[in-house]
Amino acid sequence: MQQVQSLVRALSILNALAESDDGMTLTEIAQQVKLPPSTAHRLLTTMQHERYVSFDGERTLWFVGVQAFSVGNAFTKNRNLSQIARPYMRALMEDSGETVNLAVADGGEVIFLSQVECRKMMRALVTPGRRALMHCSGVGKALLAFLPEAELKSVVTKHGLPKITERTLVSVSALEKDLERSRQRGYALDDEEHAVGLRCVAGVVRDETGSPIAALSLSGPAARIPNDHIELLGLKVRRVCADLSREYGGMPV
Repeated sequence: MQQVQSLVRALSILNALAESDDGMTLTEIAQQVKLPPSTAHRLLTTMQHERYVSFDGERTLWFVGVQAFSVGNAFTKNRNLSQIARPYMRALMEDSGETVNLAVADGGEVIFLSQVECRKMMRALVTPGRRALMHCSGVGKALLAFLPEAELKSVVTKHGLPKITERTLVSVSALEKDLERSRQRGYALDDEEHAVGLRCVAGVVRDETGSPIAALSLSGPAARIPNDHIELLGLKVRRVCADLSREYGGMPV
C-alpha cells in the first residue's frame, strides 16, 4: 500500500507526543521518530497551525493539541462496542469451540449485549438484554474484580450473595479471595456457580483510561472445560480482550 511519507511522519510525531505525559523537546521528538530536527520542526509547526500540537515556549516542550483531542473524542462518541466486538467474539468461538458472550455492568448486575454461539449441540444460550447477578457469573466476577472496594460493597449490599447452586460463593470473604485470584491470573472463572454443569471463563475489555467497561466470556459444559483446559482458555480470553480493548481505543493491561 502506497503511503504519503509526510503524513506518516506527522502521525508518528503525534503518536510519540500522545505517549508522553510531560511533553517532549524537539530533540527528543526527532530522536524518537528518527527524523532530522529540521524536518521534525517543520512538521510540528504545521500541526501547531492546525492545533494538533501545542508548544510551551517557556519550557520549550511540545504537547498534543486540542484538535487531536477533538478528533479522538469524535471516535469515542461513534464507537459501538457490540459491533466492534463481533469479529473478535467469532474468532474466540472458532479458536475455543465454545460460545462467547459480551456483557456490561448495569445497576450492580450484568446485562448481556451479544452472543456468538458455538456449533456444538450442547451450548449455553443467552438472549441479548438478559440480566444476571455479578457474584456468580464469569462476566460479573471479571468486572467485580476491578471495582473499587466501596463499589464492590455497594453491589453486595444491594443484591446480596444469594445461593444459586451448591458452588455459588455466598460469603464476602470467599468472594474477595476469588476476585483476588481473578486479578492475579487476568481472568475470572464461573465454576458451575450460576448453572449446574456450566463453566465460564471471562476477561475484561478496557477503555482509554484502562478501566473495565465490559466483559467477554466463553462458556460451555463443564465436561468440555475440564480443570486442565482452564488456564489455556483463560489465556485465549485475555488475549482477545486485550486485542478488543486496543481496537476500541482502550488501554489493555
